[in-house]
Amino acid sequence: MEVLKFLFGIFGNATALFLFLSPVVTFRRIVRKRSTEDFSGVPYNVTFLNCLLFAWYGLPFVSPNNILVSTINGTGAAIEAVYVIIFLAFAPKKVRARMAGLFALVLSIFAVIALVSLLALRGQDRKVFCGIAATFFSICMYASPLSIMRLVIRTKSVEYMPFLLSLFVFVSGTLWFIYGLLGHDPFVTVPNGCGSALGAMQLVLYAVYRKNKGGGDADGKMVEMNGEKPPKNDAVSAEKTPHHPMEEQVLECAVRR
Repeated sequence: MEVLKFLFGIFGNATALFLFLSPVVTFRRIVRKRSTEDFSGVPYNVTFLNCLLFAWYGLPFVSPNNILVSTINGTGAAIEAVYVIIFLAFAPKKVRARMAGLFALVLSIFAVIALVSLLALRGQDRKVFCGIAATFFSICMYASPLSIMRLVIRTKSVEYMPFLLSLFVFVSGTLWFIYGLLGHDPFVTVPNGCGSALGAMQLVLYAVYRKNKGGGDADGKMVEMNGEKPPKNDAVSAEKTPHHPMEEQVLECAVRR
């Protein structure tokens, strides 16, 4: 059983890594243009917090036999930290100040949870406290991926819900769900079960609307996904490289380990 759990954890690490790296195209664009344009930095800060919490939860002195949870989320935290730093470097002053404040808040929340669990709790109490905290922040973030699905239904287009990302959300969530079942760990099972179901619903929507990949009025709805304003004219639209708002939202499913 332990060998099977380990194998599911290894495959889960691989698929989650793909999801963490999915926004690389967005950040290449930010660096190239030396501007964050109208992208939002909030998803990366929130994902950073979630990665930190699950990386902490997976450590042996918090949750024994869950080191694979710690490795992927530790890697994810490092990747998200790079995203946040790049965003801060190229964001306008007002946006930079807000994101810097959010980044400080994220670090403060993690520090409080880690210190309380380390200094005030022991054994099972420590595991339950850290698990509840990590699971709470994971479930709170489900609203963002759901907004992608709402966009697809409203526009009847899958243009902003790439198939591969939806597939990997489903596969990653399912792998970690099974990993949690094999380890009898509800703090891994519950959030990833939700992630698996979310991925399955996205695939169903893709099957229903796969023949319609036209933008329609989707551009005008992009602001609902990540705060990015739709192009104001054809020249601007032509200048921009393709961007899927799901890149930012899909991260939130990758970190529910």
